Amino acid sequence: MQDTRPVSVRMFGNLRRHRTKAGLPFTLDVTVSREGTSARDLAEDLGLPCDEIEGVFVNHTVYDLDHPVRPGDEVAYVPYGTPGPHRLYLGLYKAGRHDAG
Repeated sequence: MQDTRPVSVRMFGNLRRHRTKAGLPFTLDVTVSREGTSARDLAEDLGLPCDEIEGVFVNHTVYDLDHPVRPGDEVAYVPYGTPGPHRLYLGLYKAGRHDAG
């Protein structure tokens, strides 16, 4: 049986402004294949600038852009620029360092 639940996607900060300026929604539901996709490929499909993304929350846990996204997941893209203590608390520092390495 194929899972056809949509992926719920949100964007924050500059990523939200990027979409709004383009006249596009910053919250949306998208369909991915049953096998899923990477958070990076999904971001690229949505026209997001990957070099501005520090981390991605998938089902309320922060990861780097290589993390898989599957049908039914909740995804939120967070840009660089989140204030210092919040970056550590949310795990963004570690996620952002993975892509820089």
